[in-house]
Amino acid sequence: MFEIPDDKKYLESHEWTTTDGDTVRVGISDFAQDELGDVVFVELPTEGDELAAGDEFGVVESIKAVSDLYAPISGTVVAVNEDLFDAPELVNDDPYGDGWMLELEPADESEFDDLLSPEEYREQTE
Repeated sequence: MFEIPDDKKYLESHEWTTTDGDTVRVGISDFAQDELGDVVFVELPTEGDELAAGDEFGVVESIKAVSDLYAPISGTVVAVNEDLFDAPELVNDDPYGDGWMLELEPADESEFDDLLSPEEYREQTE
């Protein structure tokens, strides 16, 4: 069974989001990192980039596959996890913690309503 924290929302493409009020943190789920295998490279956007919900924002490359990453909501990139450039394995080791990918300043918080709940995401991964 994969870890699916109840304090996050999810995309069908296996990205997760969590908010601390002003910004939204984004990463990939435990299920996604397990399917990918050992992550060897992560490509992320630049701070200041504008993303629309569903836009491709980067790439994660593993020993098994290359996978596109998609923005769960629209917003401005206010931070990227630069630790991943030197240590992409953080995505495997701690996908919901040190393996986070970017933070967005949301353009429209109502877009959260379109994301999957932990229960809905759990059903998808079973």
